[in-house]
Amino acid sequence: MHEDKNIEVFHANEDVFSKRESLVNFVSVCDVIVHLAGMNRGDEDELLETNISLGRKLIEACETSGQSPHIIFASSIQMSHDTAYGRSKRLSSEMFREWEARSGGIFTNLILPNVFGEHGKPFYNSVVATFCYQLAQGDGPEIIEDRTIDLIYVHRVVTIIRETINDSSEKEIKPSGLSISVSELLTKLNGFAGFYSEGTIPPLENDFDLCLFNTYRSFLYPKNSPMILTLHQDQRGTLFEAVKTLNGGQCFFSTTHPGITRGNHYHKRKLERFLVVKGEAVIRLRRLLFEDVVEFMVSGDEPCFLDIPVLHTHSITNVGDSDLLTLFWAHELYDPEQPDTYPENV
Repeated sequence: MHEDKNIEVFHANEDVFSKRESLVNFVSVCDVIVHLAGMNRGDEDELLETNISLGRKLIEACETSGQSPHIIFASSIQMSHDTAYGRSKRLSSEMFREWEARSGGIFTNLILPNVFGEHGKPFYNSVVATFCYQLAQGDGPEIIEDRTIDLIYVHRVVTIIRETINDSSEKEIKPSGLSISVSELLTKLNGFAGFYSEGTIPPLENDFDLCLFNTYRSFLYPKNSPMILTLHQDQRGTLFEAVKTLNGGQCFFSTTHPGITRGNHYHKRKLERFLVVKGEAVIRLRRLLFEDVVEFMVSGDEPCFLDIPVLHTHSITNVGDSDLLTLFWAHELYDPEQPDTYPENV
């Protein structure tokens, strides 16, 4: 929601939940509370108590402050299961529904399938995160149980949340996911890893493939960046392969005068490649909502490309004495109606 200037976002982390006064202060400034906090794995008794306690604390803080906000609760399709996690989601939903009835507040139960996306926590959040992490580390993922799972991309979840903020009439929302077996998922990811390790953008036949590939790429950065290209030389000069893709897209060159910076924006879905052909430059990236800036010095004398991860604001600055010549590639044609480009200084 960062690019929406009509929404002011506050965060409540573990420290806020651990102090009653801090949580009361938090709910006092919120018209809408999106309750994403919870424990996914661990000791069954601890998991059940932790998740129910978080909901109870949130309700008590609302009642203490006299606030009746709209609470959107990230529940799960597992709420019908007789597991500690499923029971915790079911009982929390019942608590929030009872609070709604007595407080005049609004409660929306957002029943989600398995959520995946960039920066997921491996061995905890999702099998997608685990497989992507293992492949990025050069390990061979193993399937413990091959079953069908429903997957939903985290960006779609955020879109649903934004729509629910604007229209609170729905009391229960149960978005569908894409059904895929664990073995099919691993086959796709292995294919992505194989193509990309050879410098080729893999086939991306639909939005799900794009979301899955962007998730995989997030586990490669920054360790595998930039990627060095093979420079072929003979009596005629030099040659290197700039972009190998089965998806088309758009390629363009730019010149940048000494000391000038381009960029200072981020993308949410777009695959974008920077490749300096001539001159000296520094490419800077910063993950959205974080402060650390990563810098890469690149030169046309040593060809390499940097594929920009989504949700990272980025820029390129000419640090040489002459004009900088840069090749840019994006996996899709530029659409001025939907540019997927959001201004943000690195």
